[in-house]
Amino acid sequence: MVIPESSTEFLHVPVTAPAGVDLTGAPVRIAVVAHGDNPASSEWRTAEWADGAARLLIGPDGGALTLTRGTYRVWVTFDPPGPENIVRLSGSLGIN
Repeated sequence: MVIPESSTEFLHVPVTAPAGVDLTGAPVRIAVVAHGDNPASSEWRTAEWADGAARLLIGPDGGALTLTRGTYRVWVTFDPPGPENIVRLSGSLGIN
């Protein structure tokens, strides 16, 4: 996905739940990072569920993050009921 630097919009990250697990009440966070390492704890932002995806408002007009031009890696983490705490690299985001 590529979006303009001036846009404020929701970044949607599709999530596939483990079989038989309802994620509706599970905490979810998104990290958008410009480096190749796993996100640091300070880089995670609280997200919300919407239509089977995690979403986070990004951009200069009230977004949780304001990103400059570049390519970013998008991560999602969620804690479903049970022993799992899932962290996934979800893809890349280009800002132009």
